[in-house]
Amino acid sequence: MSRITIEGGKPLKGRVDLKGAKNLVTKAMVAALLGETPSTLLDVPHISDVEVVQGLLRLHGVIITHDDKTGDMVLDPSKVEQAHMADIDTHAGSSRIPILFCGPLLHRLGEAFIPGLGGCEIGDRPVDFHFDVLRQFGAVIEKLPTGTRLSAPDGLVGAKIDLPYPSVGATEQVLLSATTAKGLTELRGAAIEPEIIDLIAILQKMGAIISVDTDRVIRIEGVKALKGYTHKALFDRNEAASWAAAALATKGDIFVGGAKQVEMMTFLNTYRKVGGEFEIEPDGIRFFHPGSPLQPVVIETDVHPGFMTDWQQPLVVALTQAEGLSIVHETVYENRFGFTDALNQMGAQIQIYRECLGGTPCRFGQRNFNHSAVISGPTKLHAADIRVPDLRGGFSHVVAALAAEGRSTVSNVQLISRGYERFIDKLAALGADFTVEG
Repeated sequence: MSRITIEGGKPLKGRVDLKGAKNLVTKAMVAALLGETPSTLLDVPHISDVEVVQGLLRLHGVIITHDDKTGDMVLDPSKVEQAHMADIDTHAGSSRIPILFCGPLLHRLGEAFIPGLGGCEIGDRPVDFHFDVLRQFGAVIEKLPTGTRLSAPDGLVGAKIDLPYPSVGATEQVLLSATTAKGLTELRGAAIEPEIIDLIAILQKMGAIISVDTDRVIRIEGVKALKGYTHKALFDRNEAASWAAAALATKGDIFVGGAKQVEMMTFLNTYRKVGGEFEIEPDGIRFFHPGSPLQPVVIETDVHPGFMTDWQQPLVVALTQAEGLSIVHETVYENRFGFTDALNQMGAQIQIYRECLGGTPCRFGQRNFNHSAVISGPTKLHAADIRVPDLRGGFSHVVAALAAEGRSTVSNVQLISRGYERFIDKLAALGADFTVEG
């Protein structure tokens, strides 16, 4: 699958069901490396990022079985071994998850090799945070032409770590490295997203001692050994918000099975301000267009409990149909508005600015990053030929094509499968009119 042709202008109506969050399941799979017995992870989605991590784990001797239908996955790490550099390097550029293998592999094997890292081109997302953290634990880091080699001949030792920004990835690195390090670890400036808390719950099931204090402080008491876990993954908040935005943009009605109110509260507040309607049910949330005009809003993305950066791109498509000026100030990734070029090509009126608009000055201000957007609406979207730039932006392009009048062609759509399980099947179930090529 590389391209889909969409006949737009038809509301999406029906039901989609969620499995576990992309931002949790891949980290939970890595955590299984720390256990001395097999782990069972439930509700694992069939997405390409999961396949990448499965491949890397199998290279290191982990035995994995995955039921695609139920999502149940069993990971047996009892025969973990160091993989060949050439084999690991074949995964270079396919995902950023390999960086999180460092702590567990240093614990199990005393060394690790990490290939060059890929992922969506939405900002710098430097790996320096990760390597700085690992150095503080006592890791020795050697840069190679094909990646990075790490060693810890004396084992990892607990440390006091203060992150300059509440990075999700760096927080995960600390958790996966500190649970079996010698002594105490104190992490300040930690990310506290629900996926982080769910990872902490998994590690606690394995035998870790972790406390989450106020003001983004996490403390970990190192233990000598961990066992396997059984855990049902947190639902994917990003996918839930994406389908909600699709319902709004196409004047549709979508029930998102598995979505829960507590983890979606910030999004739900904004959705209601825009004019979207929703109904909370025990088994999910129904999102639908009210039939009345949508209202403009001012959004500032932020780390949890703020408005997630991954929510803004699909919602921007719906904001092109709101009556008035909406402002989105992106404070998490400095390069996330590239997807708006295609929307403007389709008739949207979106202007991008370097200034911090609509909120407080952020770390990207005065640094020549185009990180604020002003959306003028409503504008009638028309068909176009567009190419998917990244995961969330790509889904947004599909939503725009579904909302537009006429026939659009969207290429490079395989990138969307990194984070959306069987999204083509789900589009069909919602009544979308399209054909698949490639």
